[in-house]
Amino acid sequence: MKPVATSGWKAQPGAPDADAFAPLTPGGQLRLVFLSDSLARVSWQPAQDYKEPRTWAIAPVAGEDVAWQGRERASLAGFARPQLKASANGQGLQTGKLAVHWTGGNGDPVRLEWSQPGSGKVFQSDRVTSAYLSEKRTGLVRHCVVRDPREHYFGLGDKTGPLNLHGRRLRCLGQDSIGYDPERGDPLYKHWPFLMTRTVDGLWVGIYYDTLSACTFDLGCEHDNYHGLFRTTEIDDGDLDYYLMVGETPAQVVAQFVQLVGGTLLPPRWTLGFAQTAMGLADSPNAQQLLESFVDECQQHGVPISSFHYGSGYSSRGKQRYVFTWNTSKFPDPERVNAKFHAAGMKLVANLKPCLLDDHPAYAELAKQGAFIEHEDTRQPVVEPYWDGQGSHLDFTRAQAIQWWQSQLKAQILQRGIDVGWNDNNEYAIQAEDAFSAGLGQTMPMHRSRPLHGLLMTRATFESQQAHARETGQDDLVFTITRAGPPGLQRYAQTWSGDNTTSWASLKWNIRTGLQMSLSGMFNIGHDVGGFYGPIPDPELFLRWVQACSLNPRMVMNSWKEGNVSNLPWMHPEVTEAVTQAIRLRYRLLPYMWQCFEAASQKHKPIIRPTFFNFPNDARCLQDCDDFMLGDALLVAPVVAQGDTQRRVYLPQLPPGESWFDFYTRTPLAAGTEHVVSAPLNRLPLFARSGAQIPVANASAGALPRFDDPVSETLAF
Repeated sequence: MKPVATSGWKAQPGAPDADAFAPLTPGGQLRLVFLSDSLARVSWQPAQDYKEPRTWAIAPVAGEDVAWQGRERASLAGFARPQLKASANGQGLQTGKLAVHWTGGNGDPVRLEWSQPGSGKVFQSDRVTSAYLSEKRTGLVRHCVVRDPREHYFGLGDKTGPLNLHGRRLRCLGQDSIGYDPERGDPLYKHWPFLMTRTVDGLWVGIYYDTLSACTFDLGCEHDNYHGLFRTTEIDDGDLDYYLMVGETPAQVVAQFVQLVGGTLLPPRWTLGFAQTAMGLADSPNAQQLLESFVDECQQHGVPISSFHYGSGYSSRGKQRYVFTWNTSKFPDPERVNAKFHAAGMKLVANLKPCLLDDHPAYAELAKQGAFIEHEDTRQPVVEPYWDGQGSHLDFTRAQAIQWWQSQLKAQILQRGIDVGWNDNNEYAIQAEDAFSAGLGQTMPMHRSRPLHGLLMTRATFESQQAHARETGQDDLVFTITRAGPPGLQRYAQTWSGDNTTSWASLKWNIRTGLQMSLSGMFNIGHDVGGFYGPIPDPELFLRWVQACSLNPRMVMNSWKEGNVSNLPWMHPEVTEAVTQAIRLRYRLLPYMWQCFEAASQKHKPIIRPTFFNFPNDARCLQDCDDFMLGDALLVAPVVAQGDTQRRVYLPQLPPGESWFDFYTRTPLAAGTEHVVSAPLNRLPLFARSGAQIPVANASAGALPRFDDPVSETLAF
């Protein structure tokens, strides 16, 4: 590894970008730029220019998306640059909220030290020894920061285990992680190099490394006697270009990050309702008959449901899947069954996969057109194992692939009565070392474009639905879902924690993964209710899972079990009534949840949050627990241990004179203390804080609740 050294900092006084300072070296340039009072950017530009000259993440102007070809990495467009004050010795700059001091020169390694202007307290320091390093042999770049063992670390997307990531070594690299360990498994599906730190002094600091290359974050696992305590970010053959932001609360940092990467889509209201996916039904030889019966059973059991998500079974022949085709032996009349779902008030969502098996009807023509990821030397499609066959991935940085995808989505999905496309299996875990992407005009090696395809696949699906909605006047159908992708996916899609396993451990730890995703800027998230993979859940586990997920932003019951068995609301008759009650609770609270979605879109606030997000000054809330906040007013305390009918719940501190209330009985409970509360099998413990105004929908037991039921009353606590 070679330390990045400097021959001195060169300022540009009087220039429009007077806050841009560049330490010049023979190997390149390190540039420091302030973008707002609390946001700065540090970028290392090698002498031979950036390896990643474009970004698809940065979209700072509300309502303005990144061009399909990406945004020039050097661009500073869209930022309101702040007034700056230089330090007396010329070795620092500051705004009203953020100050930086630099050292390095005459061949000494570069080092930045960040502090609060008022107090002068340092909150982040580059490591004294070799903070910035590069490795010519592999292209790896490394950033090393001083670590305090009392700091808390959060973020990095869909991470497992306790929320505080301190002490772990984690990868940002999308993988198809079916059956992952819910406590220790890593990486999962997202590429999300955003880390948030709570400092010892209670300040919150975010850092986003804008790269599509795989990253490794060592947050205290590695130790070296010669360098003190440190944490590192290693980027595999990409660029070091990071954004640093500060705030007094986690809310301020998360909001800055989400605004930086383009905000959050406000989805159609119907997407808040309960949804069902059942691979076992669609994979069966008599799939159409089973799906028509499913509509009838929902009505017979009084289960409110707003959408049905087709798994890929509609396109399957045996275990193999052929995107944008229909197996007419299983679905002799797709339009008829789709019409029955619509008549029952359900929207329809179809699973889509970006890889075509080599015997797909369209494969030869697309290969001829050059629409697939190719080998750089032969310009032949990369063919690798996929869904019990061999196939090639579409290159979503080629216009011909995008055009084919959007035309087929319209013809085979939207015009057949299905409303929405669901982008699945889009991690692009291609192994060929010489694979490359066309890059929409500027070629990119696969290892620097892997997560981009998940993003552009999702965008292609979203924009195709936008165009179809304009043609048909159905604006409430512009929505999509993705399993994989980098920052930017939240501009188009909902996401989830992927193919979890049925177990009590998954129930418990998936809660943390959802909260970690929320802290990372993915707000519209959820989990496969009951577990996607593994054994069939027993009645108690199934019911507790339904309850735990009933107040998540996304509630989809999705599964793939041996023997084509599916998790269904009525799968265990002894708990069907309680399962239905939990789903009805969701519909009762949909008006309040809709307010949370609006706040996510308009104010960049997570929908579900750890309790410390709402109560950052309550140190007890930093302790790992199973509870979470829904918006500003409700605390949810799921039961995640077998046999428990009581729960210990810590209710955070409130201002003097204020209390918490049991949502069902309105019994007051003291704030700032732990309580043992009743948690019978048929109830999800739920608490409202003093002053809460909770709009709710009609609670009539005789009617089947709908996503669009009007507000019937406001519950005041």
